[in-house]
Amino acid sequence: MTYLFIADLHLSPEHPRLVRGFLDLLEHYKNKDTQLYILGDWFNAWIGDDYSAPWLDEIVSALQQFTQAGNHVYFQVGNRDFALGQRFLQQFNGSILPDVDTLNIGELQIRLEHGDLLCTDDVSYQKFRKIIRNPLVLGFLKSMPLSFRQKLANGFRKKSAQTKQVKSYQIMDVNQQAVEQSLQAVDVLIHGHTHRPNIHNENGKLRIVLGDWREHEAQILEIDSKQVDQTLELKTWTY
Repeated sequence: MTYLFIADLHLSPEHPRLVRGFLDLLEHYKNKDTQLYILGDWFNAWIGDDYSAPWLDEIVSALQQFTQAGNHVYFQVGNRDFALGQRFLQQFNGSILPDVDTLNIGELQIRLEHGDLLCTDDVSYQKFRKIIRNPLVLGFLKSMPLSFRQKLANGFRKKSAQTKQVKSYQIMDVNQQAVEQSLQAVDVLIHGHTHRPNIHNENGKLRIVLGDWREHEAQILEIDSKQVDQTLELKTWTY
């Protein structure tokens, strides 16, 4: 069995190359008994499970073929697509995961998360996250007309881009104490969000940061369940 971990694809109709890269990934791994884990920011913005468009229909169709071949898709929400729910995933028998999840592969105990909760130095974002993820707030937003949600999502994206220009590199990265706490009960931590792909040795344990999808390539992680003693390395997926 192949375990495949990706994050921060930021798919949208404005970036068809990224969409094509994801579709090619599904085709490449379709016959490899794959457990696909998407750790947040799958889409650049998600305005609700009632949204539909031709570019998204193509993705759903490919996912249906992928799961019908015996594979499975697991998804954790990110800071861009936190409104994505089981209604969308059920179209291809996908599963939504909690914000923090654990997975055992052989003797490896692995923790999975998007990564934004680790950035505790970014106080303003953590406050915003707590508000926007409140079930009452989220339920209210989902009840709004699709056009309103589209404008709201565009506003969030612009504000996020402006904020990144003034925040320091350190504030937007993970907090070391938060990392150490998250690794206490596991051997490996896998996350995305920071767009800084790398494998860090944290006192004998591994923190694997998945890469964001760029114009031609992405850094992804593949683990073969039959090779439990393998060295974990990021793999470059080109498209």
